[in-house]
Amino acid sequence: MPTTRDRAGRLTLGGVALADLARDPAIGTPTYVYDLDAIGAEARELRAAFDGAPHVVAYAVKANTAGPIVRALAAEGCGADVVSGAELLVALACGVAPDHIVYSGVAKTDDELTRAIAVGQRGIGAIQIESVEEIARVDARARAAGRTARVSMRINPSVAIDTMDTHAHIATGHDEAKFGVPRADVAAAVALAQRSAHVELVGFGAHVGSQITTTDAYAESARAVFAIARELRASGVSLAFVDAGGGFGIDYGDGCPARPGDFVRVARAEQRAAGIDDLALYVEPGRSLVAAHGVLLASVVQPKIAADRRWLMIDAGMNDLIRPALYQARHRIVPLELDARDADNAEWRVVGPVCESSDDFGVHALSAKPPRDVAILDAGAYGFTMASQYNGRALPVELFLRGGAIASRTERASAEAWARSRSFG
Repeated sequence: MPTTRDRAGRLTLGGVALADLARDPAIGTPTYVYDLDAIGAEARELRAAFDGAPHVVAYAVKANTAGPIVRALAAEGCGADVVSGAELLVALACGVAPDHIVYSGVAKTDDELTRAIAVGQRGIGAIQIESVEEIARVDARARAAGRTARVSMRINPSVAIDTMDTHAHIATGHDEAKFGVPRADVAAAVALAQRSAHVELVGFGAHVGSQITTTDAYAESARAVFAIARELRASGVSLAFVDAGGGFGIDYGDGCPARPGDFVRVARAEQRAAGIDDLALYVEPGRSLVAAHGVLLASVVQPKIAADRRWLMIDAGMNDLIRPALYQARHRIVPLELDARDADNAEWRVVGPVCESSDDFGVHALSAKPPRDVAILDAGAYGFTMASQYNGRALPVELFLRGGAIASRTERASAEAWARSRSFG
């Protein structure tokens, strides 16, 4: 489950008091902490929503590429949705079955295609075709390898962006998006795939965006995909699966009416209505499996009070968690310990150390007396994976909890190590 407070008012995750971690000299801050047990439980709950029907939960590895997390999800029977050759290597190294890996992305290199085709006896489960032009490239790489590449076709379902309940930067199923084969080109793409001697079309899918909090747009996209799949089967095309995509949202504090299982149930209903419920149903969740079960710990460096303005300066910045700067996302920020002696609240603008005005986590109600350290909540997805070393800042530490203890961790690089890496030549 997400964070809770113990009787002493200490914030805990996975049964561990987070203040103890933040104040441990061997750990310190900024540090990401993840609850592997809760992540595994999310996967089990989602898979149960399929009610025994054939399916693959292809975890979107880009959400969090950490090995302990990918292994935990693989142990729960999840596959993987990867978007680079490096993510493919992570998925394979963490025990994901090759047959349950799909490879998305609009600009896969020849080397990446070759790697995906060369895996195991048959290559990965499917390379997701995102343009007509990509088909010939996959066919050429498969021919050179002496193999047949299994592919699925990701269409652009043309879901209007103004109907999506998400940020424009993470809406992917509208006409201006770079993703997917346009609906007008689907027939030509299918015909080309069928003529290609080293390509086998096994699936059809779409993905409309990320952080979707209601099921309407998801159902519209699934309906479009399933209608095309039904028509293809009627014309003699044999398919193994349909892919409804991912993007399931979480509650960042403003509510989220739909749970991940609701998206599965909606897609299953559309699949039955289309008469293709014998096909396996793939979904590609990322954020919904990991976001709520990861936090970013930060220490308060100092307050700054000027006239009627209050800033709380912390040691985590946009280099550690870029979502607020990039997407105007808001993450809840809470103290690691509650002090009952200081019941007065005050609004603080929480900012990081990076030399950018956009290094700003927003205004939060905290105690009038600045806390010693804080947690940025719901940071398990698109946090560390998008982190950088901007301003010469080290990447944050990652801690992985299981059974109420630290199961594994990374180490913090020193300023000297960064300086050596940059002062070459």
